[in-house]
Amino acid sequence: MTSTSSTTTPTYRAWQKLPNNPFGQAVFSLAMSVRVPYFASILPRVTTLKPGLCEVRAPKWWGVHNHLGTFHAIAACNLAEVAMGMLCEATVPGTHRWIPKSMNVEYLAKAETGLRAVAQLSPMPDFSAISTGAELIVPITIVDRAGQEVVRAEITTWVTKK
Repeated sequence: MTSTSSTTTPTYRAWQKLPNNPFGQAVFSLAMSVRVPYFASILPRVTTLKPGLCEVRAPKWWGVHNHLGTFHAIAACNLAEVAMGMLCEATVPGTHRWIPKSMNVEYLAKAETGLRAVAQLSPMPDFSAISTGAELIVPITIVDRAGQEVVRAEITTWVTKK
């Protein structure tokens, strides 16, 4: 799918206008967190965003700790939802809308560091074939700093034409 300004979302156009460096990532992530305040609770930083792919990092800080001092399971779910949401903003054309419908999560290991979530679609869906609505399942892998997968999620979204 080729993205043009007439088919991309305002969110993805904002990403494309910012510099591809830590400053641009920080500005975008701050604006995203202002737009969706609950996301701010995990201090997310979008580091990669393009159709079919989103990578988001979140530091381990006291605001995401559970009673064990590790990354709280629901904070990891929030990170997965950030990755899914930004992937959908970069992938679903502006002619369509999307909304989360369900989430399946597997907690694979204690998350004792900051985390990196990667949402990736392969193959890319054919949005032109969606007229009345379709489910889009977005897989998300969350790894710790050592690269160990600690959480695996699938978020099902409902995509319809506007």
